Amino acid sequence: MRWNLRMKAAERGIWKSTELRRRLAEAGLEISAGKMSALWTGTPTTIRLDDLELICAVLDCTPTDLLVCEADKVAARRPAKTAIACGEATPITPRLGRTRSAPPV
Repeated sequence: MRWNLRMKAAERGIWKSTELRRRLAEAGLEISAGKMSALWTGTPTTIRLDDLELICAVLDCTPTDLLVCEADKVAARRPAKTAIACGEATPITPRLGRTRSAPPV
C-alpha cells in the first residue's frame, strides 16, 4: 500500500502539514505535531478508522484515494513457483505422524 495523503492534500490546495493539522482541528480531530509529521512524511503503520474517516471528510476523498494498492509489490512478495517439465513427476514425501508408544498392558 502507498500512503497518498500529501497528493490528496495538494489537490485541495493544502501544501503544509500545519495547514492540514489546523483544518483537522477545526473538524474536531486534534493531532499532535509528531503524529501529523509522521502522517505527512511517511506511511503510517497504523491509523484509527475514526481518524481516517475525518481526514477523508476534510480532504473530500475516500479511503481508497489515500491508500493506494500496489499490485506489483504484492506479486513480488509471493513465493516463486517452480516450473515442472511436462511428464516430470514431482516427488511425494509421506507425512508421518508422531511415533507413539504401545498402550499399557
